[in-house]
Amino acid sequence: MATVGCAKIIDGNAIAKSIREEVAARIRSLQAQHSRFQPQLAIIQAGARPDSAVYVRMKAKAAEEVGIKFKHVSIPAESDVDEVVELVKKLNDDVSISGILVQLPLGDHVGADGERTVTEAVSPEKDVDGFHAYNIGHLSSRASDPLFTPCTPTGVIRLLESTGVSISGAQAVVLGRSDIVGSPVAAMLRNRDATVTQCHSRTKNLPEIVKTADIVVSAIGKPEFVQGSWLKPGAVVIDVGTNYIPDATKKSGQRLVGDVNFASASAVASHITPVPGGVGPMTVAMLMANTLRSAERLWERARGLKLKPLKLDVKEKVPSDIEIAMAQTPKPVTQLAHEIGLLPDELESYGKYKAKVELSVLDRLAHRKDGKYIIISGITPTPLGEGKSTTTIGLAQALGAHLGRPAFACVRQPSQGPTFGIKGGAAGGGYSQVIPMDEFNLHLTGDIHAVTAANNLLAAALDARMFHEATQSDKALYSRLVPAKKGKREFAPLMFKRLAKLGIDKTDPNDLTPEEIKRFARIDVDPATITWNRVLDVNDRFLRKITVGQAPSEQGHERVAGFDISVASECMAVLALTTGLEDMRERLGAMVVATSKQGDPITADDIGVGGALAVLMKDAVKPNLMQTLEGTPVFVHAGPFANIAHGNSSILADRVALKLAGTEEGDSADRVGYVLTEGGFGADMGMEKFCNIKCRVSGLKPDATIIVATTRALKMHGGGPDVTPGKPLADTYTKEDLVTLKEGCKNLVKHIENSRKFGLKVIVAINQFASDTPAELELVRQESLAGGADAAVVSNHWAEGGPGARALAEAVIATCEGESGFKYLYDLDLPIVDKISSICKEIYGADGIELSELAQKQIETYTRQGFGNLAICMAKTQYSFSHDPKLKGVATGFTVPIREVRLSAGAGFLYPLCGDMQTMPGLGTRPGFWEVGLDPATGRVVGLF
Repeated sequence: MATVGCAKIIDGNAIAKSIREEVAARIRSLQAQHSRFQPQLAIIQAGARPDSAVYVRMKAKAAEEVGIKFKHVSIPAESDVDEVVELVKKLNDDVSISGILVQLPLGDHVGADGERTVTEAVSPEKDVDGFHAYNIGHLSSRASDPLFTPCTPTGVIRLLESTGVSISGAQAVVLGRSDIVGSPVAAMLRNRDATVTQCHSRTKNLPEIVKTADIVVSAIGKPEFVQGSWLKPGAVVIDVGTNYIPDATKKSGQRLVGDVNFASASAVASHITPVPGGVGPMTVAMLMANTLRSAERLWERARGLKLKPLKLDVKEKVPSDIEIAMAQTPKPVTQLAHEIGLLPDELESYGKYKAKVELSVLDRLAHRKDGKYIIISGITPTPLGEGKSTTTIGLAQALGAHLGRPAFACVRQPSQGPTFGIKGGAAGGGYSQVIPMDEFNLHLTGDIHAVTAANNLLAAALDARMFHEATQSDKALYSRLVPAKKGKREFAPLMFKRLAKLGIDKTDPNDLTPEEIKRFARIDVDPATITWNRVLDVNDRFLRKITVGQAPSEQGHERVAGFDISVASECMAVLALTTGLEDMRERLGAMVVATSKQGDPITADDIGVGGALAVLMKDAVKPNLMQTLEGTPVFVHAGPFANIAHGNSSILADRVALKLAGTEEGDSADRVGYVLTEGGFGADMGMEKFCNIKCRVSGLKPDATIIVATTRALKMHGGGPDVTPGKPLADTYTKEDLVTLKEGCKNLVKHIENSRKFGLKVIVAINQFASDTPAELELVRQESLAGGADAAVVSNHWAEGGPGARALAEAVIATCEGESGFKYLYDLDLPIVDKISSICKEIYGADGIELSELAQKQIETYTRQGFGNLAICMAKTQYSFSHDPKLKGVATGFTVPIREVRLSAGAGFLYPLCGDMQTMPGLGTRPGFWEVGLDPATGRVVGLF
């Protein structure tokens, strides 16, 4: 430091430069480790005041120098407080913004209260100016630390520290009591154990008070006010003043001076700051340091989000599922969303405990490496189910609530068919459930209703089009399809797609020839080829075959039709397999409903309804967020049946979960999360379709499969009596029977072998029942390992929740290390018959297939129409490897009869119907709805499982 008189000059320029260099070096170091780390400072400036513009340019220059991105938000001078506050809130929510500064003043129309409202709107976490009441309050408290200290006062302290003079125990006098400098400096000096006297314009005997000070900080705003004669010899003087006085020698006619008479003070003080070149440069340097500190804190917080588990009240005698679910209070879905890293704008709440997630999260997190991807499957089940959903939820609880790993369960939305039929809901069971389970099992957010509406709009449009074509001339039909509006005829936008399909390159409706008009206006459906049924989300067996068009108004245009259950609709399959809104729109329009009399496929877009279908399903495309009993996240989305459709939850839900569970560059291995996605029924059903259909569309590669097994199902496959809903279990299932159990393990081994054909690692989860003996459980474990499983673990999550699945979770983590070796079973370019045969032989163990005359004809038609390269989605019984539910264990020596092959062109697969497989289930004699009701006092659902 240079010397003037006795005092050493405290060079603020040099110290500020060193701080900026430290900030720049730190940013470079962090970016070398995390390439996406990027601090950004946003400054809001109202109008174009010259002094404000100078300050903004100065800060922008410093930000560029150190590597901080700068966002200058310029708004009109007349902007009111509410407009500025709204802008501040958007910057608060913008994860790319590290710090927010509102350049004051905002204008004469904004008073002190308005400015305070604006500065208080800035999130304390981004208040790099340090002026928010939260930060000022914490600065004044000895019991806490602020997130940020104000830049100028912090610069003052740094300048003091640079002198080497001890602050602790020193007598300090602060001249000024502003919220910007005086009061914060006084608080910071007190926090460093100085004895502080704070003076102001009404303080008496000021020279005598200043004379006692070892440290003098002047921020009083009076030019050259403090004289050298006031100072204690050897005092340290920090001059914060910025005052202009007349000076005829200067071009501007004025000169910048501080609050302290520099000439006289420097002869007495030991250290002194000049003006300019003292405190001024430090303010901007400390702003850069605060912005970096904010960016680091926000970065660490974003990567260090912690899930707060809900505690379970586990009872020795496990109550009913709904009693357990109703006894737990879920977290608000907004809290859950924050814990897993979703932003407020990415959440669309449906009540307190469920929400839809915006697909924009996929773009925001596109850079992340996906988490581990695991398909939960099972052995061939009994009609009671083997707890696949329960295992999925219990494992998610164990990973997320007990091992601290990001863990997401992705499950299908239940249909009312099983909910009010025999099987019950799909929320899991015992202490491993999705909650609120009644909302989960019923309407949720209305996705199935949207699918139903879309499906039936298409059915109505098809029948109406056939009627109008049958009752009108070409000219009349064309005139109604392309009517004149205000004397002008125009094609609807969607009509151009049909014109292109027909090879008609015209844009004016008046230019079409009579032949072209006929081809355009008449889709000419062959009624015998219609494959599009209406749907209803109820097991209504009497709608399997109906006659439509019986009203006199339909003029005798009757036809035999039918209903499927809603979750068997191709609209549902499209929802589950789509990769985005635009993709869904194209898939819905491409759905084929029939063949024309000329042999051409007729699509939803040909009928003109593709856009409307997308509108009905535009909200359904967003995954639904819920939670487990222990407060870990669950995505519930789509619900295609696994014995009719492909039986998996949506690609979009899996993708969102994989990104939220994913890792940033530079993250350690213990940050890797897990996505548990469930495939319906046994591994020959949901898992096979997951691998051959879902993974082809998504491009995702699973790391492992978990096969859920129970002694009950294995004993049934080993020759035990039939398991029938509503009837007591035979003794074989409730008492130890190692012989029957070992024979049944052959079914499990076949599923393990099948999984290996896809290059997957295999973990067997033995879902423990209360009646299982240690010897039985150990036998299943040993047979699993001998059959090729990478791990086999007994899991008691139904009775214990997450802790009961902890060993399974640890096995999953250990098994999933390394990269996936996933591969498909067949090539899409193979002929349709060969692909069907491949599944039947390789997965089911069949000798071959037998095509009906109808199936053969359909395959020939689809091949000719260009659909021969689609994937195969087998519709068969879930209760056997074969087409016959009576063939238990590992069936051999059978041929699979293919009675019909249907086309789901929009979904992207063909589905052969095996045996007498129904697409509309029926209700049994004693359906589950008998128990369901409401508690009139509370309005709560009772009797639901």
